[in-house]
Amino acid sequence: MKKIYYGENIVTMEDELYTQAVLIDNNKISAIGNYNDIIKLKDDDTKVIDLKEKCLMPSFIDSHSHITALAQTLLTADLSNAKNFDDIINILKDFKEKNNLNSNNYLIGFGYDHNFLEERKHPTKEILDKVSNEIPVLITHKSGHMGVTNSLGLKLLNIDENTKAPDGGKIGRTDITNKPNGYLEETAFTNNSKKFDNFSMDKIIEAIKKAENIYLSYGITTAQDGITKEKEFSILKTMSENNNLDIDIVSYIDIKNNKNILEQNKDYLNYINHYKIGGYKLFLDGSPQGKTAWLSKPYEGDKEYKGYPIYKDEEVKNFIKTALNENIQIITHCNGDAAAEQFIKSFEALNPKKNIRPVMIHAQTVREDQIKRMKKINMIPSFFVDHVYYWGDIHLKNLGERAYKISPIKTAIKNDLIYTIHEDTPVLYPDILESIWTAATRTTKNGVPLSSDEKITIVEGLKAVTINAAYSYFEEDTKGSIKEGKLADLVILDKNPLKLDNPDELKKIKLLETIKEGKTLYKNN
Repeated sequence: MKKIYYGENIVTMEDELYTQAVLIDNNKISAIGNYNDIIKLKDDDTKVIDLKEKCLMPSFIDSHSHITALAQTLLTADLSNAKNFDDIINILKDFKEKNNLNSNNYLIGFGYDHNFLEERKHPTKEILDKVSNEIPVLITHKSGHMGVTNSLGLKLLNIDENTKAPDGGKIGRTDITNKPNGYLEETAFTNNSKKFDNFSMDKIIEAIKKAENIYLSYGITTAQDGITKEKEFSILKTMSENNNLDIDIVSYIDIKNNKNILEQNKDYLNYINHYKIGGYKLFLDGSPQGKTAWLSKPYEGDKEYKGYPIYKDEEVKNFIKTALNENIQIITHCNGDAAAEQFIKSFEALNPKKNIRPVMIHAQTVREDQIKRMKKINMIPSFFVDHVYYWGDIHLKNLGERAYKISPIKTAIKNDLIYTIHEDTPVLYPDILESIWTAATRTTKNGVPLSSDEKITIVEGLKAVTINAAYSYFEEDTKGSIKEGKLADLVILDKNPLKLDNPDELKKIKLLETIKEGKTLYKNN
């Protein structure tokens, strides 16, 4: 069926920012233009929709998140509202009882943040032992970069006082005995947490369907799986083969341990039933709020500690050389400016002739001198700008003056970089409009303004999550704007975000409908 949408608030995200009418034919945008011209194209089966005051625009494109991780968190205990250790204990016990977990299971929780607990520190194995001495317990920090396990969990992982921490990670120890205290950081956590595999493929597929609906409820029709390993790939490939995906999902394959996935599945470099491999993923450091991001200067209050890298320079060059030789995109986690430097320098040293559109994920403390160099090597910063609001006060404490310049989007714009913004879901839910609000206001939870020079306009924010995000996926010819020939991936909002009196009104906008390839997949009733 053909559809014609018309109204005064159709935002194209092209140079000609507005159009009066749009014709959808099957899954694509067939024509745009003046109402009188477009209405002549209708036939007896065409549905004509008057938008009235509502706004039609391209659907949002998630430029970095972890849809399979979001799905798994839907199957775990939610610790995001825990205010202290007792809350963590009670939430986990309640989850254990409701789900009838026993010694044949694992008990997993997600979303605590030591920065906001009354104790202002991570719990230990002794705290989690109060939950259970019969079931291995693992809780994951909100950042996903660290976590804690109980005594039985340490036993499961074969971690004791003689266990050496892996490169790029730390094992928490007691001050006196050197025995592990249950805390695991970076590679010590990420390498071990996968052993707490509680979920069948059927359960995760069911959860991914729920996760898709979460993305759709925020107007997103293209989502990312930001670090895909064997299990995640097997699940997403199965869903693709069974034509069981509604939104487009782009995977980035773990280049360190799972490079074979891409080598053996090159047909997935193009979409098959809404699923494709976008390239490789690499981690270079950790989390600024967890004080594991790798900085060029020490953390505030520390004389020497700057965080730490995961890889040596030569290793990073070899990873990037692999991507360049295969002409495959690589996206790389860099929170600290030292990690950003390692990524940029590695590209500069290799002097690439191919434009693989490398992406610097998070780019939290990237400096202006580095941004100027990123332009020369076609590197795209993808900013986790929500840090300004959610962790800005923590960054002021950890980074001092440097915190004012976190997520320097306006500097990227001034230097003519393609840029995107993201929510790193499941760290935060993929609330695109809230991210644009944060980028436009740059105020912390406690009301502290962070560098007004880095504020962006609403249209600049919308570009980050539409046309720019499409470019970051090499999909600018098919997505990201309302243009003839592109996919009919659209959202309908109750108000036009470009006609608001101030950015605070962004938080009041309601998403009414999400359309993927001409088909309504989500409606807010």
